[in-house]
Amino acid sequence: MPSRNVFESNEVCRGRNIVVPVVVFLSFLFFSLGAPGSMMRTRARLGFTLIELLVVIAIIAVLIALLLPAVQSAREAARRAQCVNNLKQIGLAILNYESTFSALPPGRKDCCWGTWQMFVLPYLEQSAMFNGFNFNGGRGVPEENRFLRYEGFANITVTGNRLNVLTCPSSPLNAPWRSEPLRRLGIGPMLPSHNYAVNYGTTDIVQQNLFVGTPQEVRWFGAPFTNLYLSPVNGGDRGGAVTLASITDGTSNTLMAAEVLQGIGNDLRGFTWWGDAAGFTSFRAPNSTVPDALYSAAWCNPIRQNPPCVGPTDGIPQGFAARSNHPGGVNGLRVDGSVSFFKNTVNLFTWRAVTTSQGGEILSADAL
Repeated sequence: MPSRNVFESNEVCRGRNIVVPVVVFLSFLFFSLGAPGSMMRTRARLGFTLIELLVVIAIIAVLIALLLPAVQSAREAARRAQCVNNLKQIGLAILNYESTFSALPPGRKDCCWGTWQMFVLPYLEQSAMFNGFNFNGGRGVPEENRFLRYEGFANITVTGNRLNVLTCPSSPLNAPWRSEPLRRLGIGPMLPSHNYAVNYGTTDIVQQNLFVGTPQEVRWFGAPFTNLYLSPVNGGDRGGAVTLASITDGTSNTLMAAEVLQGIGNDLRGFTWWGDAAGFTSFRAPNSTVPDALYSAAWCNPIRQNPPCVGPTDGIPQGFAARSNHPGGVNGLRVDGSVSFFKNTVNLFTWRAVTTSQGGEILSADAL
């Protein structure tokens, strides 16, 4: 922690940086217009000459050009600090949930019947929203009966709300979805996206091993968040509750959550009411140029402002990278509640290692 003397010296430096240009500017005016005594001895001047005016305008323009980047940098620093604070609040909420139920919340309840952010609403001081969400939907509910989904009539009073604690101020805002019965009529509330997703591990949203037996093989070695329902994957079951004791890599060596960008238009990235978008995977590096992959290209919006995105392909598994508008990287929340900044240039194998919960990797402190 810097000492008070360091802060005072920084303030002095800032003061000097302001005073010096002002002194130069006043000196210029003094010598241009002449000293008060000399003005009386010569002829009186009624104003600036054209040259003097142009020089003053040029100096002001230079000062503004120097000041604007500093102002923008200060604003981005404030936005990043707010983002870090949001992640810490999310970490506290998830760990309070774990203290109550002795397990982390589910990452998702299949596609459409709840995600981690619904389960932790009471710990984000949103008990009314939690009580308003109907968790009775799930497997066995007929597909045509959509009113118990996140988009259904039973839940849109909850999912139609944007939460500031789940929104990064550096990201554009988006609301890409309507309740299905109302979407066809073009009426009803638009459901908003958010900016934080939990860790689904190293591979894809199904959490299966990828490209087995090839040089591109990527294996899934556990993650803090899975599907609530058990599903057969790679000869075993994925899903169910994840306990802190099962995170054998250590809570300080395992990511809990990270930033994601809200897609613009009908793009579903960041739409964390939906199970697929509620998590990120480390198959791609932070802010990777490798495209994200959705189950359908219809929900990728290929405009320049959006990160790259494709529909299902054989070479790119379905999932989403950690992404942000912060220069150089993304903020990530570890399971122990601490927040770190991960650079875009982080080694991909190191990035994948910090998202496994049972990989047994050895991570150097200076590797991230």
